[in-house]
Amino acid sequence: MIKLIASDMDGTLLDSKMGISKDNASAIKEAERLGIEFMVATGRAYTEAKPALDEAGIECAMITLNGAKVFDKAGNSLFTAGIDKKTTGDILDILDAHDVYFEVSTNKGIYSERQEKRIENFASHIATTMPHLTYKVAIAMAAAHLSLLDITYIEDMRELIKEDDIEVLKIIGFSMEGPKVLAPASTEIRQLADLAVTSSAQNNIEVNHKNAQKGIAVAHVAKDRGISEKEVMTIGDNFNDVSMLQWAGVSFAMGNAELEVKDHAKYITSTNLENGVGEAILRAIREDL
Repeated sequence: MIKLIASDMDGTLLDSKMGISKDNASAIKEAERLGIEFMVATGRAYTEAKPALDEAGIECAMITLNGAKVFDKAGNSLFTAGIDKKTTGDILDILDAHDVYFEVSTNKGIYSERQEKRIENFASHIATTMPHLTYKVAIAMAAAHLSLLDITYIEDMRELIKEDDIEVLKIIGFSMEGPKVLAPASTEIRQLADLAVTSSAQNNIEVNHKNAQKGIAVAHVAKDRGISEKEVMTIGDNFNDVSMLQWAGVSFAMGNAELEVKDHAKYITSTNLENGVGEAILRAIREDL
């Protein structure tokens, strides 16, 4: 019997409007009615993830920044896993050398040095995850999305990370050229110590401390609740979801998931545009997976 469900957001729980469909929300609430806890496990920061949940009337625990920061249902921070300052500087040097735009998520919020690149690369991310949209529409969505984000634009990221009260939780790099540029940068970053390097789309790489992974975070939450891995269900679509798909007793990859990601899941559901999360939840309940 499933007791805990952890779902990714982008490309998984969220639809073409970057929201949670009525069918998905209804399935989540049905699971909760049956005593099954639902939570999200996302690469997004808390402030990026919460608006869509609030709009759908879902209040839940949240694994954010790929597991670097975990919050309880009330929004209280449970634990963090950050990247040390020296390693952060090395990562930024590598990204700069490959001309990769980056953002840094910290305990004080999200920081960027270039707003125009933020819009351009987020639009590319939207267009990649939602290929039915035109790039013009993706640009409009990206620009509108900025108003929902608590993102701060600064002149010098390296000066920021020197501050004593700043803790670096995640670094995300974007390139519209995709793997051609990101793969070499990723290879260099992987040679640094104590890091986990994943991605949530073809046009990005996500860098966390090695202990900041969705699978580790889901396992931590489950242990706190006295729930075994056999009683946990996870749902995802991309490489930053693999650790939790591998760990959980029941795991679903989205129909739109990367082919390699599907290999790590026990079951396949419909796409994020076809309410795949709701379908997976109701199947798990109906079949007592």
